[in-house]
Amino acid sequence: MTFIQLTFYFFAAICVLAAMAVVTIKNPVKAALFLVLAFVGAAGVWLTLQAEFLAIVLILVYVGAVMVLFLFVVMMLDIDLAAMRAGFTRYLPYGLAIAALLVAQLVFVFNGSFSSADFPAPPLDLPADYSNTKALGMIIYTDYVLAFEVAALILLVAMLAAIALTHRKRTKPNKAVNPAQQVVVRKEDRLRVVDLASETRVTSQTRGKP
Repeated sequence: MTFIQLTFYFFAAICVLAAMAVVTIKNPVKAALFLVLAFVGAAGVWLTLQAEFLAIVLILVYVGAVMVLFLFVVMMLDIDLAAMRAGFTRYLPYGLAIAALLVAQLVFVFNGSFSSADFPAPPLDLPADYSNTKALGMIIYTDYVLAFEVAALILLVAMLAAIALTHRKRTKPNKAVNPAQQVVVRKEDRLRVVDLASETRVTSQTRGKP
């Protein structure tokens, strides 16, 4: 077994174990951190396939930006875990059906239904001046431009759906102010001048003093 194969199995094991921890752990913050570890493992797998650009994009974009933002959102959300667990039994049959389908696929693969001819050849040794970024861009924007645009549209719809779900009506009082009401406020609404009659109290002790 070569060093590249050992590296591949090492990062693949990290990716699989971290993904299992994401779906089994109860704390959402820890689940997000394990998802970061899964992304790191996937980036290591990309490195073994000589796809350095995809590996660094996975680290910079997903781990450095998306996951950090997701982690802050999870920490700021007021998640009612009791309400989430209340509907667990309702969706349990669907989860079991999907799990059975995944197990059937794994059994189909492990039984040797695929031969070595079904898998692509290992990546060739490329020269030092080869740019996989340029090659990836040429393929995406020529052969797969339609799929790229469809993926961008799906991400746009997902972003709009996330914004719509975030702006739900909250039960707790909101302390946000309305700028439209602030600009129409008059000074009479904020300031009241009271005319108090002055009264001089002269006592017997102070009478006669200046």
